[in-house]
Amino acid sequence: MLRIITWNIQWGLGIDGTVDLPRIVDEAHAIADFDVLCLQEVSDNFSDLKGNGGANQFAELARLLPAFTAVEGVALDVPDGAGGRRRFGNMILSRLPVAQVLRYTLPWEAASTRNMPRLLLEAVLEGPSGPLRVITTHLEYSADKLRRAQVEGIREAHRTACERVAMPREDGPGTYALFPTSASAVLTGDFNMRPDDPVKQRISEPFDNEVPPLLDAWQVAHGARPHPTSFRLFDQSDGPPHCCDFMFVTEDLGSRISRVDYNQTTQASDHQPVLLELDL
Repeated sequence: MLRIITWNIQWGLGIDGTVDLPRIVDEAHAIADFDVLCLQEVSDNFSDLKGNGGANQFAELARLLPAFTAVEGVALDVPDGAGGRRRFGNMILSRLPVAQVLRYTLPWEAASTRNMPRLLLEAVLEGPSGPLRVITTHLEYSADKLRRAQVEGIREAHRTACERVAMPREDGPGTYALFPTSASAVLTGDFNMRPDDPVKQRISEPFDNEVPPLLDAWQVAHGARPHPTSFRLFDQSDGPPHCCDFMFVTEDLGSRISRVDYNQTTQASDHQPVLLELDL
């Protein structure tokens, strides 16, 4: 059994207004004995975020999970005005061995909204049934135009990864060495779209070649049953509750889904974590 949790942790800021990364890790452990933890909105040196003291959260989360390989996915990297850097992005923590890591900068179209660069973070995990690509992202909140471009970036990254499996490159020494990879993939994250959004549905559209589509794991497991709430469940001051956090799996993994669960109790973030269990 492989257990993956995805969670937009809002830099550890809970509904109570307190930033508490140990609480995030404890809550995740309470959900499941997870093998992989995919996180969005991890910060470093951003003391002006609400409740945030400016700590390097990438390093702190790695310390909190010493048995896991910590993979950083920095989407925003800017100067702090005092000789240092401020960083913000995603993270994958894996108890399984990690082979190659890839970081794709998603398209960043011009838009007058308040927006920032976004990243797709991929780690190839060496699981009991062979390599598996685990991918996490956090799409733009402010504009449909930006999300459309970012979804095309996700599809292109998936296409090229699968085609590299079908047509392996020449092996070589040093930087040209080949590492295990697979067309099988799990895509997780905060997509900032509701389940019926055509842009969200675009993620799962077929490809023109043999590339396996990315299917919404909840829909594979539960059919037409509505997605549970994953955002604003406990604080609706900025809008009604809805679902915008999803797990996708390649077609070959659909029959291996044993559980998809949206936790509806934790208040450690403004988003709810999602658990995917796969029989591998």
